[in-house]
Amino acid sequence: MNLSELKPEKGSVKTNYRRGRGQGSGGGGTATRGHKGAQSRSGHSKKVGFEGGQMPLQRRVPKFGFKNINRINHHGINLDSIQQLVDSTKITEINFDVLIVNGLAHKGDLVKIMGRGELKSKVDIKIHAFTASAKKAVEEKGGTITEIN
Repeated sequence: MNLSELKPEKGSVKTNYRRGRGQGSGGGGTATRGHKGAQSRSGHSKKVGFEGGQMPLQRRVPKFGFKNINRINHHGINLDSIQQLVDSTKITEINFDVLIVNGLAHKGDLVKIMGRGELKSKVDIKIHAFTASAKKAVEEKGGTITEIN
């Protein structure tokens, strides 16, 4: 075998079909697109969801639900995560910057401390929000809680 004998695999190369170029092709006048109308023009594309004039699905189905524009989303961090952080870094005062540095929160987050898990050491926390159970658990260990805005 040499390079001059190499051929592409059977069926892998498809010849281009030049649709409707000239009268001899049988579709020359309109290039098989029919007469006039949007779909006969170059550059035509349907809108997403267009159903040929029938009322589209996204308009047939009723709206439901409610979006509260005043909702404040907090990023929850549980006490067991706080305890892991204290064990690994040996810090006793936790604030928003400490959480960002250690990858528990992102810059634009509002953080809420949640009550899951057990706190074993005294920790002073300055953060945006707390649950009642988290507040109780921190204060039982002698720590302090301060809400920031």
